[in-house]
Amino acid sequence: MIKRVIVTLVSLGIVTGVFFGVRYFIYLQNYKNIIKNINIEKVDLSKVSNGTYLGSFDALEVGAEVRVTVDNHKITAIKIIHHKNVKGQRAEVIPERVIAAQSLQVDTVSGATNSSKVILKAIDNALEKGSKA
Repeated sequence: MIKRVIVTLVSLGIVTGVFFGVRYFIYLQNYKNIIKNINIEKVDLSKVSNGTYLGSFDALEVGAEVRVTVDNHKITAIKIIHHKNVKGQRAEVIPERVIAAQSLQVDTVSGATNSSKVILKAIDNALEKGSKA
């Protein structure tokens, strides 16, 4: 009787472990696909109206919300409002690089590539709103 209970409990533990393992694997695959498919557009700042625009992007493990200010067709300020990250805090220099280059075509931060891409996409989304204004 005790042997049967132990076998049942061990079996349930294995099934539960496999279930959560597969679920986590699928989650990670989705995360990797989102990151892989991030496309940063070349923004024509001459088409972006003066103003302040909010942009965000979420990639499950990493996300960012930014406020981008444009004046006279130049990016004058980028504020990271929220940055959800695991080890990507170093990517928070990306806004400085974008302002200096006046372009989204900047180098990502080594060791924080995914966070860099997510922040850039959030900035891209904000500037896209300004292009429509």
